[in-house]
Amino acid sequence: MPYRLKKKLGTTACNFIEDIIDGMQDWVRVIALDSTVLFVNRSMRQALGNRDIIGRKCYQTLGRTSPCPNCISRNNPTDWSASKEEIIGGRIFSVTSSPLRNQETGEVEAVIEVLHDITELKNLSRELEKQNAKLRADLSMARRLQCSLLPNSQLNTDKIDFSFIYRPCETLGGDFLDIYQIDDTHIGVYIADVSGHGVAASMLTMFLRTALDKKLLSPARTLNQLFEYFNRNGFADELYIAIFYGIIDISNYTFTYSNAGLNVCPVIFSKNSTQILRAPGIPISNWVENPEYVEVVVNIYPRDRMFFYTDGIIELKNTENAQFGEERIVQHLLESGVEPSIALSGLVDKAIAFAGKKDTNEIIDDITVALIEIK
Repeated sequence: MPYRLKKKLGTTACNFIEDIIDGMQDWVRVIALDSTVLFVNRSMRQALGNRDIIGRKCYQTLGRTSPCPNCISRNNPTDWSASKEEIIGGRIFSVTSSPLRNQETGEVEAVIEVLHDITELKNLSRELEKQNAKLRADLSMARRLQCSLLPNSQLNTDKIDFSFIYRPCETLGGDFLDIYQIDDTHIGVYIADVSGHGVAASMLTMFLRTALDKKLLSPARTLNQLFEYFNRNGFADELYIAIFYGIIDISNYTFTYSNAGLNVCPVIFSKNSTQILRAPGIPISNWVENPEYVEVVVNIYPRDRMFFYTDGIIELKNTENAQFGEERIVQHLLESGVEPSIALSGLVDKAIAFAGKKDTNEIIDDITVALIEIK
C-alpha cells in the first residue's frame, strides 16, 4: 500500500484494505499521475510472474516500451471513472480507471485501475454472434420459402381479380392465405391464422398448405379431412389453425364456405351493402373429437368484392387505446372504387397511420388482407 495512504489511514486499516484487495481475482493497481506503479494486488503480481513492479512505469509492467495510446488513467485523471478494453498477454481485459483523491484538498493524487479478464465472455459473445448470424440466415431462407408459397395471383380465368397484402410482424408469420384453380369453374380460397409467431407458426402454415386437399368441392369436407390429418400428426395441445375456406363457382356465381374458428369473418361488398360470411366451427386442433364443420352457400354477382382478413389489422390501436376496428375497414372499402391492389394498400396505410406507426416493422401482430373482385 502506498506510504501516503498508510500515513493517512493508519497501518492497521491499510493492512485490512490490502488484504481485501489481495483477495480479489481481478487485477488491481494504483498508479501515480506520472504513470509510476504504487501498488499491485496479489492476483496481478502472480499473473505477471511476481516481477518487481512497484516503482516502474505502468506500461513497462505489461511489457511495453511506451504509454498505451488509449490510456484512460493518464488522459482522464480527473474523471470519476473511465473504461476501455485492453489486450494483455493474449487475454482481453475490461479496464476501469477511477481517481484517488486527497480527502482534504480534493485533488487527484493517483489513479486506481481494476482489470477484469473478459476473454471467455468475449469468446462466448463472438460464438453467439456467429450462431445468431446463422440463425438469421436460416430464418431469412425460411421467410423466402414461406413467401414463395403465397399465391402469385395468376389464375386461368378472367372472372375474378385478386390481390393481397401479407406483412408478418416477425421474420416468419403465423398468417397465411392461398387462392388456386380447382377446375375450369371452381376456385378455392382460404385465409388462416395459426397459433403463435416465428418458426413454429411458420411450420404450421407450411403444414396447412401441403395438407389441405385442393380437389374436394366441399369446404366442410375439406376442413374435416384437414382436422383428421392434423390429429394423426400428434401436434401439441397449444397448437391450432384457425381457417376460413371457400370455393367460388364462376359458372353459377355462388360462393360455398366453411369456417374453422377464424374469428374475423370475410365480407362481401355489393354496391352499398355488405354481407358478413358467418359460420360456426372450432379451429383445426385436438380439442374435440368431432368438429362438425358446417357449409354455407351464398350468391355472388358481378362487381361484388369479397374481403378476407385476419385480426392483426382490426386490433391495431391508437394512442387512446382504441382499435382500428371493423367499421373503419368497411367504410374504407365501401368508399374505395379503385382496383383491389390500390384499395388494399390504402387500407393498410390508413391502419398503420391510425396506430401512429411508421411502418409494419413496428406492429405486434401479422397483417394479412385479401380482396377478390367478381367480374
